[in-house]
Amino acid sequence: MYVVMNRYPYTNGHLMVIPFAHAADLEVLDDASLLEANVWLRAAMGWLRQAYGPQGFNIGMNLGSAAGAGVPNHLHWHILPRWAGDTNFMTTVGEVRVHPTSLEDTYDRLHAILSRL
Repeated sequence: MYVVMNRYPYTNGHLMVIPFAHAADLEVLDDASLLEANVWLRAAMGWLRQAYGPQGFNIGMNLGSAAGAGVPNHLHWHILPRWAGDTNFMTTVGEVRVHPTSLEDTYDRLHAILSRL
């Protein structure tokens, strides 16, 4: 497993946990991989709490093209930090996302936390 920043984040700090094995569905991952994914999800939530202080999280997957999966045969978990009132008219009416921090800022924040581990 590995953790990456999302190039097109839905929120500041949007990360993804990705297995090395290519798989389209959870049913093909073994129990050890599923457990490892959850260990990385928990760790990533801790990093994001330190970096951004979110009030909650959305964690999910898009399985299959009908569900929005962008890369065939490649599942991953999304981790989205959330704050009360973080959805506004720009997203719901304008179909545009606005982020107060850049990907570089997110990288710098997370790098500072991970370099202390």
